[in-house]
Amino acid sequence: MSQRNIAGDILHRQIRENRALGFQRHYHVTDPFIKRLGLEAELQGHSGCVNCLEWNERGDLLASGSDDQHAIVWDPLRHKKLITMHTGHAANIFSVKFLPHSGDRILVTGAADTKVHVHDLTAKETIHMFSDHTNRVKRIATAPMWPNTFWSAAEDGVIRQYDLRESSKRSEVLIDLTEYCGQLVEAKCLAVNPRDNNYLAVGANGPFVRLYDIRMIHNHRKSVGQSVSAGVHTFCDKQKPIPDGAGQYYVAGHLPVKLPDYNNRLRVLVATYVTFSPDGTELLVNMGGEQVYLFDLTFKQRPYTFLLPKKCHSSSEVQNGKTTNGVSNGIHLPTSRLKLANSKASSSSTELPPHLERIKQQANDAFARQQWTQAIQLYSLGIHAAEHNAMLYGNRAAAYMKRKWDGDHYDALRDCLKALSLNPGHLKAHFRLARCLFELKYVAEALECLDDFKGKFPEQAHSSACSALDKDIKAALFSKTDSAEEKKGNSSIRFHNFSRKESIPEDEIILRERSFDYKHRYCGHCNTTTDIKEANFFGSKGQYIVSGSDDGSFFIWEKETTNLVRILQGDESIVNCLQPHPSYCFLATSGIDPVVRLWNPRPETETDNGRVVEDMDGAAQANQRRMNADPLEVMLLNMGYRITGLSSRGPEASDDEDSAEGQVQCRPS
Repeated sequence: MSQRNIAGDILHRQIRENRALGFQRHYHVTDPFIKRLGLEAELQGHSGCVNCLEWNERGDLLASGSDDQHAIVWDPLRHKKLITMHTGHAANIFSVKFLPHSGDRILVTGAADTKVHVHDLTAKETIHMFSDHTNRVKRIATAPMWPNTFWSAAEDGVIRQYDLRESSKRSEVLIDLTEYCGQLVEAKCLAVNPRDNNYLAVGANGPFVRLYDIRMIHNHRKSVGQSVSAGVHTFCDKQKPIPDGAGQYYVAGHLPVKLPDYNNRLRVLVATYVTFSPDGTELLVNMGGEQVYLFDLTFKQRPYTFLLPKKCHSSSEVQNGKTTNGVSNGIHLPTSRLKLANSKASSSSTELPPHLERIKQQANDAFARQQWTQAIQLYSLGIHAAEHNAMLYGNRAAAYMKRKWDGDHYDALRDCLKALSLNPGHLKAHFRLARCLFELKYVAEALECLDDFKGKFPEQAHSSACSALDKDIKAALFSKTDSAEEKKGNSSIRFHNFSRKESIPEDEIILRERSFDYKHRYCGHCNTTTDIKEANFFGSKGQYIVSGSDDGSFFIWEKETTNLVRILQGDESIVNCLQPHPSYCFLATSGIDPVVRLWNPRPETETDNGRVVEDMDGAAQANQRRMNADPLEVMLLNMGYRITGLSSRGPEASDDEDSAEGQVQCRPS
């Protein structure tokens, strides 16, 4: 018997034994297991792309759905096909779910034919067929504590709720995004909080993810119905769209709805997958055209919008990017709010224990070698262990600014603000903040930040760095206006006239004022080709993050440090689906290939693992180039061609940052 079959038998026996004892023993996902993760088996049976995977609650069954319109139920631990059935769909299956508390007998599928079907696996027949959607059904969601109930998200912009106990066996509209977002909105994904099934997360085209309290939706409808019957108009006009029942919005702070840069690259922003952490306190989002984001549902923070000209917004203080009274971080000038002084940091914020000092030095060395990603990961390790050290945040900001990947300047800005909150006299962090604002197109705010910097650090006011940045900022400002005031050379510019706020649609400003920013960002994969690409928590406590990629690999990051720890080749073309086993270090993946692949820690004696991508930095950089490539080049890349000459930098990026900085170096401290 092969080692792989032995491993499957061991897992199968453990599950049976644990079930007999009445509990599940959590086989924790640990770093040694991640390092030994390898391919165990390929399950063959489909004849088309495998677009969806789903474990049952006990973890001894795995369901898959495919372009071939068939669903297969597997015994993944023995690598056996148990049930194959044609679902009755006339197009690609995009989602498959076991209905909770049905004894694994009821399977629900959603497909590109706009239909939702319910199947009895015992009888191998389709028992309900719902045809209420008018566009492709992308996701099905179930709730552990709501038997007989499930939801669907479709590209008609509608979220529907189903209750199989209803005699009519029909669905009802729970959420209609088109009522508030227009006819072009498409719902792409949804998930129910496993700890509180009243909360539903919805992802659509665009950067905003919505979190609904299902109870409030029903209450909202009742109040609207009562108001309408009483002749009261409750809907706001187009300038102020009303909430669409969502309790909260979540968005990466640097991502607007329509950014010219994204339009030029023909890249769309779309949430391709949302899921909650095992304890229900975090929300993970795979953002198509961008990165993977983790949102903290408990300790929320507002995006930094820098809306001018308000000098004082409220009495609340910004603390580590969070507000004490829940108002937006629409900070006029964060450095002013932080009361910067030309003072030295306290010893508690600069001194590091020897082992962390070694990590910092390793990071500085990587920075000197221009290995920006390695430097970022090492600084992140240090920050995870010493989260109150301003120098580490300032140094990581410098590395982000040099790397220049999508979103790096916003992460650098966040690090600068954190460094300044810990040490108001952090000279480099203050100057880098001004540069980040400029790179993020907050040009007027950058000028005010730079002027504030000159006032706090007069010895730097005439440095080549300040002069160069001041020249760039003013050139950008004056290019945007033909006002008579500027033609006369008046220096008292009203900065708010040039705020990026004016280029953001009114409805997005309202949404952003109600939104919360991300906690962590995970980089390295590419998600531009398919809109069903998943990202998931891996481990009983969600200690790792996994996501598929357009390069045929899947990526594994540490959740808290955001460091990339493993890349494995999971498909000949694209990995879309990654579903971790509910209890064990066991992972199922699928993509363009017509197979399901199973992964677990390989025996220590098994030294040959041809699926490992050794050059993780190279793979991540290539994916960043892929995300910024011309669509024709992306098509050729997906066909296996090698494209040379693609730049990993944006169109306005340059490598002369240090040469222009003079005394204010971007190099780490």
